[in-house]
Amino acid sequence: MLTGQVIGRATATAKHPSLAGWRLLLVQTLDIQGNADGFPELVIDRLGCGKGDIVLLTSDGAAVRDMVGANNTPIRWATMGVIDPE
Repeated sequence: MLTGQVIGRATATAKHPSLAGWRLLLVQTLDIQGNADGFPELVIDRLGCGKGDIVLLTSDGAAVRDMVGANNTPIRWATMGVIDPE
């Protein structure tokens, strides 16, 4: 699990059928000090996260495949929670 900050949304006119109906977010992963760490990731979201939210991410392939209901989904990351700033 990692933390990240939502930096935007992504849209696609053509996407894998397993991603139909899912919100796609761009999330910048963060290090322990809260600084950007690596490149932004494409993440599916079922929590309604918005720009600026600090989120908890999972890259557990089995969990993500279970969420979308497909064993051949190309997505790897998903939001698992929103971190309260206080």
